Amino acid sequence: MSFLDMTTNEFIAELASKNSVPGGGGAAAVAGAMGAALAAMVCNLTVGKQKYAHVEEDVQKILSRVDVLKNELLQMADEDAKCFEPLANAYKIPKDDPKRDEIMEQALRTACTAPLKIIHAGEETLELLGELVEKGSVLALSDVGCGASMCRSAVMSAWISVKINTRDMKDREYALKLEDEVDDIIEHSRMVGDKIYDKVLRKL
Repeated sequence: MSFLDMTTNEFIAELASKNSVPGGGGAAAVAGAMGAALAAMVCNLTVGKQKYAHVEEDVQKILSRVDVLKNELLQMADEDAKCFEPLANAYKIPKDDPKRDEIMEQALRTACTAPLKIIHAGEETLELLGELVEKGSVLALSDVGCGASMCRSAVMSAWISVKINTRDMKDREYALKLEDEVDDIIEHSRMVGDKIYDKVLRKL
């Protein structure tokens, strides 16, 4: 059953269970999707209002993009579970199996793919929320801050989901390269998320 077909209660119950998925990656994806959904809500509360006619075109563009990001992030909850499955199977391979290390290494790489996508989608959503601080309806300003907090958490959580896998990779060169590729994104997302949140607080 897809996580997308679950009610909120069902998803939370599954998250709390002893099952390995959904786990941190799935939770990160849903958090990011909620952040993007809040961005869409702010846009919907802004478009068509005379007061914001001068930014109507910009907000419409933001709305179109965050709608896409919202759906992509939701789908990543399922994708993360699928990407983790090979790793779960690899852990079951006897340690004396000569092929275990090779299979494990590939499974660790696969397990990183969905969290990396969440990181990129979360960063992009944060950038769009940054625009909404100035262009969105002031009546929904707090929702911009909430959305930024959710996306910041999504990025940070997805990063942990990457790190736990790169930590165990035998190919340290590949692992460090992978980490280096997103280090700047992580720091940038942390900074943007905090900046949006602080700016919203000052405006309230």
